[in-house]
Amino acid sequence: MFEVLSQIDNVKLNFGTEGKVILQMTIAFIMFGVALELKIEDFKRLFYTPKPVFIGIISQFILMPLITFLIVIIIGAHIPVTIGLGMILVASCPGGNISNFMSTLARGNIALSVSLTAFSSIGGLLLTPFNFTFWGGLYMHFYENPGADGLVRNLQIDTWMVLQTLIILLGIPIILGLLFQHRFPDITLKIVKYIKAFSILAFFSIVIILFIKNYDLFLGYIRYIFFIVLFHNAAALSGGYTLGSIASLSKKDCKTISIETGIQNSALALALLFDPAIFPENIPVGGMAYIAGWWGLWHIVSGLTIASIWSGFSLRNISNEE
Repeated sequence: MFEVLSQIDNVKLNFGTEGKVILQMTIAFIMFGVALELKIEDFKRLFYTPKPVFIGIISQFILMPLITFLIVIIIGAHIPVTIGLGMILVASCPGGNISNFMSTLARGNIALSVSLTAFSSIGGLLLTPFNFTFWGGLYMHFYENPGADGLVRNLQIDTWMVLQTLIILLGIPIILGLLFQHRFPDITLKIVKYIKAFSILAFFSIVIILFIKNYDLFLGYIRYIFFIVLFHNAAALSGGYTLGSIASLSKKDCKTISIETGIQNSALALALLFDPAIFPENIPVGGMAYIAGWWGLWHIVSGLTIASIWSGFSLRNISNEE
């Protein structure tokens, strides 16, 4: 398996400059749409109900990267370093923009989900580069040996460059979205659902196009990437729920924290990977891009599946109570 996956680092994905620009614009548009749904109350709730929010933040920005680091260390002998870095990059990103919908479907705590989205949208500006540089640097140091790829060993993850990109892709669109919502509340109510639907469709389309353009390469490695992402995502979902249970939170809160932990903004990970200021052309990103790209599709499948199961359980419980 390692011999096959090791070749993925030398893969040059066919995406092009225009595709990278469109991806970055899509991320910015998605975050603009997220900001249109945020309210001052969502931020205030961080202080009104601190325990579930605190546990959710710990799960998403501390537990998720830690679990990921432990996984890549355990399976490190069987995967190239860039596969592990891709997993750490995805784990470092804030929650996905569909987590609120997943929580609604799962009959979770919607207010908690929105509050965690509010925090991750802002907090991710600092926590994403910190987690990626810290855990990624630790991982590369752990595997700094003569057998590792020289380009990977020489990769210096620049925290400031990651932060600059996140300010452009996250910070500015969120500020513009909040300002637009405040200035044009009536228009916001009319367009927000359409913007959210278009955002999800746009990202989904970009990932599909990326796979189509690299179809032969995709077929060559998907049987390995599939199980890595499957296990990684399952660990995130179960880890979030377990942490909530340990903290004695309600089942609704546990379901929400699970979803917030397991639904990651993998589109942002792709945008960072395709930024030459962060990953120069001479740095192999094939493995990282495969992980981030497949995460973008798989977490939708896994999120919808587990939310539907939880919804069914909840409906049966309600019927029994009646």
